[in-house]
Amino acid sequence: MPETTPQRPDRLAFGGDYNPEQWPESVWHEDVRLMREAGVTMVSVGIFSWALLEPEPGGYDFGWLDRVLDLLHENGIRADLGTPTASPPAWFYRAHPDALPVGREGLRHSFGSRAAICHSSPAYREAAARITTELGRRYAGHPALAMWHVHNEYGVPVSACYCDNCAAHFRRWLQARYGTVEAVNDAWGTAFWGLRYRSFDEIDPPRLTPTVGNPAQQLDHRRFADDTMRENFRMERDILHRLAPGVPVTTNFMTALSQCDTIDYWAWGREVDLVTNDHYLMTDGRRTHVNLAMAADLTRSVAGGAPWLLLEHSTSGVSWQPRNPAKRPGEMARNSLAHVARGSEGAMFFQWRQSRKGAEKFHSAMLPHAGTDTRIWREVVALGADIGSLAGLRGTRTVPDVGMVWDWHSWWAQGLEWRPSEDHDARERADSFYEALYDRHLTVDFAHPGADLSAYPLVVVPALYLATEESGRNLRAYVENGGTLVVSYFSGIVDEHDAVHPGAYPGVLRDVLGLTVEEWSPLGAGESVRITGPQDATVTGDVWTEFVVPRGAETVWTYADGPAAGGPAVTRHRLGRGTAWYVSSRLDPLALDAVLESACEDAGIAPRTELPRDVEVVRRCGDGGDYLFAVNHTPHDTKVPLERPGTELLSGEHAAGHLTVPAGAVKVVRLDA
Repeated sequence: MPETTPQRPDRLAFGGDYNPEQWPESVWHEDVRLMREAGVTMVSVGIFSWALLEPEPGGYDFGWLDRVLDLLHENGIRADLGTPTASPPAWFYRAHPDALPVGREGLRHSFGSRAAICHSSPAYREAAARITTELGRRYAGHPALAMWHVHNEYGVPVSACYCDNCAAHFRRWLQARYGTVEAVNDAWGTAFWGLRYRSFDEIDPPRLTPTVGNPAQQLDHRRFADDTMRENFRMERDILHRLAPGVPVTTNFMTALSQCDTIDYWAWGREVDLVTNDHYLMTDGRRTHVNLAMAADLTRSVAGGAPWLLLEHSTSGVSWQPRNPAKRPGEMARNSLAHVARGSEGAMFFQWRQSRKGAEKFHSAMLPHAGTDTRIWREVVALGADIGSLAGLRGTRTVPDVGMVWDWHSWWAQGLEWRPSEDHDARERADSFYEALYDRHLTVDFAHPGADLSAYPLVVVPALYLATEESGRNLRAYVENGGTLVVSYFSGIVDEHDAVHPGAYPGVLRDVLGLTVEEWSPLGAGESVRITGPQDATVTGDVWTEFVVPRGAETVWTYADGPAAGGPAVTRHRLGRGTAWYVSSRLDPLALDAVLESACEDAGIAPRTELPRDVEVVRRCGDGGDYLFAVNHTPHDTKVPLERPGTELLSGEHAAGHLTVPAGAVKVVRLDA
C-alpha cells in the first residue's frame, strides 16, 4: 500500500483523452487555448504512447511528454497520466512473439490492434514494469499530475489466453487455489465422462474440444484470466504507489453489462484508489438512458457507494457499432449530468480532438473535425460551465432506494453450454428488473450476494444461478430481519464449482422462498403462457415455466395454461419479519411491474405517481449539502415536486414548490438546509 493515503482529484473533472502525439506540436497551443475556453479541468494523456516513449528497448524519449505536461500545467489543466501498457510496441512483439495471445482454437493473434496481450507472458510483465517505473520516477512530482491511469479497459477485447505460458500459469493458479490435484478433481466433478487428472501437469486451459468441455474447468479458467489481469494491474499500481505516494491510481472499468462480461468488478473495485468507468450508448433498440442509469448505479456500487468518475463517454456518435447515430441536441449534457446524478464527480470523454487517422477517426470528440463553429463544440462549452457550477457537490453520495443482487461469477457460470434454455439470459433478466425499478422511479444499488443488505427495504435477485451456501444464508437472514426479497427463476441452483446443490431446486434458496421446484419446463421459441392473479387479472409469461410446490409460501399468481397449468407461477412467503417473493416465469413488463408493486407495498415503499415515465429524480447528499437532480428524457416539459426550496445551480434561480424541467433538459437544485 502507498505510504500516503491517495487523495482524490481536488475538483470535478471535465475533459477527455488527449492524444497530442497524433498532431504537430504547433497544434498543442491551440488545444490548450480551446480547453480553457471549454472549461476543461483534466485530460487523460499517454495511454497508447509506449512506442513513442520507448522507441527501442531500454531507450526512452520523454521530451515530448515533458512539454505536453508543462503546457497543461501552465494553463491550469491537470493530467490523468496513463501507463501505456495496453499497447506494447512492434519491437516488443518482434522480440517476444509468444506475448501475443492465443485463442481457444489454437490460433495466435497478430500485432496490429490494441490490447493484444497474453497477461501470463513473463516478458510482457517485465516490460510493463520497466516502462511504469520510468514514468513513475520521472513524473511523480510533476505539478500537473492528478492521478495515474494504468493500462486501458482490461478485458477488452481479449481477456483469456490459451497458450503454453498460460497453461503453466493456470496450473500454478490451480495448485495455489486447491492444493492437490485430488481437490481439483472433486471440485470439477471429473468422474463424469472419465476426465480425471493424476497430476497438475496433465491440466490444460479449456481449449477447443469435440463437444462441450467441463463447465467447472471453464468457470475456473475465467476466474484465472480475471485474476491474472488483476495481478498485472496490482504490479503497476504498487510501483506507482511506491514512487508517487499520495497520487491515486485507477484503471478505467466498463461496468455496463452491455459492454464487458469478462471482469469481476466487485474484486477490481477493491484494488483501485478511485473507481472510474467508461460508458457508451448501445444502439440496440433499447432505451439507452436506462442502460446509462444502470451502468452508473453499478459503477457507484462497485465503488462501495462512494463518488466515482466517468472517465470516457462520447459527445455524439461512436464508430464501432453496426449503426452509429449522432446524439440529439442536448443529449450529451443530459447523459453527462445523469452520470453525475448517480455519483460521478465529473464527465470525461473519448476524446479531446477528433482523430484524422486510425480505427476511430469517425468517433465523435469534444473538438470535432468541423471545428468550433459546430453544435457539438457549443454544447461542450456550455457543459463545461454547467460542470463548473456543480463544484459544491464533491464528496456527496447518491441516495439509493432499493438493492439488486448481482454477481459476475454467476453470470459466467450461467452462460456456459448446455443450460435448460438458450432463451434465458442473465443480462436480459437484470436489464428487465432494473428497467421496472427505474420506471417506478427507484434508485438502485447493486450488491454482491454476500454483502450486508440491511439498508435496503427491498432487494431483487434477477439472475443468481450460482449461489453459495453463504449467499443463501445471507438472503434468508435479510428476510427474517424484515427485508422484502424478490427472486426470479433459475436462481440458487449451483455452488461455486457449478455443482447442483443437494436436494430439490432452487437449492440454497428453498428455505427463504418456502417452496421447492420439482422440474423446469422451458417454453419453445415464440411460445407463451397465460398467468392469472388477484382480481382475475391475466398476464403473459414466456421462455420459462416451472412445477412449483409451495412449502410455506402462498400462491399469488397461477399458471392458467401451459405445462404447469393450475400450479403456482408467483408466490409469496412470510418468513420472520419479512417477505420473499418468487417469480417462476419471464413475465411481460406490466406483469413484472405488478409483482414489484406488491413487493414495494410489503417493503413500505410508496409509489411515486407524480413523476412521468422517463423523468429521473435522483438525490446526492452529504456534508456539501443535499442536491436534487431532475433529468427529463421526454419531448415534453414537466414539473417535479420539491420537498423544500433551494437554488437551481445551472441557472442560479430560486426554486420552490415545483421545479419546471423543460423537454430534454436537466435541473440541479441545492436544497435549502
